[in-house]
Amino acid sequence: MGTITADQVKQLREKTGVGMMECKAALTEANGNIDEAVTLLRKRGLAQAAKRAGRTTAQGLIGSYLHMGGKIGVLVELNCESDFVARTDDFQNLLKEVAMHIAAANPSWVRREDVPAEAIERERGIYRAQMENSGKPAAVLDKIVEGKLGSFYSQFVLLDQPSIRDGSVSIGQLLAQATAKTGENIQIGRFVRFRVGEGVE
Repeated sequence: MGTITADQVKQLREKTGVGMMECKAALTEANGNIDEAVTLLRKRGLAQAAKRAGRTTAQGLIGSYLHMGGKIGVLVELNCESDFVARTDDFQNLLKEVAMHIAAANPSWVRREDVPAEAIERERGIYRAQMENSGKPAAVLDKIVEGKLGSFYSQFVLLDQPSIRDGSVSIGQLLAQATAKTGENIQIGRFVRFRVGEGVE
């Protein structure tokens, strides 16, 4: 494979938003194959995103979304590490997308750690009761219960929910992709969702 052209680097940068040197290195490794280079950068980015997860996110924005002619309203706080990233189009589009997702998918909690222990125990109790007479060994039952808990999380926990725009990606994965792209830890701080008449009927 010959030299990597400036045009290839430009194409890869547009696709991934990653810096020039990293793009060049990935293209060299992928022998100039752009799709392969994208995959390499994604893997690296997601690995770095995991490393960044502990960094403080004191900057960000609050976004709002009104749905069904004002019958449903959402406020969501999306955090990052710098005001510079908070002002980018990518960040603001992600904020909008998360707010729309909350309006449609109605999550109860942001992350698994936010789910009260009693809610998890109640779910476990229901699943165990459903399988009481299945005759399966305890170890197998525990595995099934944990599997069912996974689907409980993907129903009610925002980060575990499949995105309403692309069901193959969870909201947590969207944040990881944004973290990889911006180089900053991006987290959802909190949200509220109102529906007209809620708690009245």
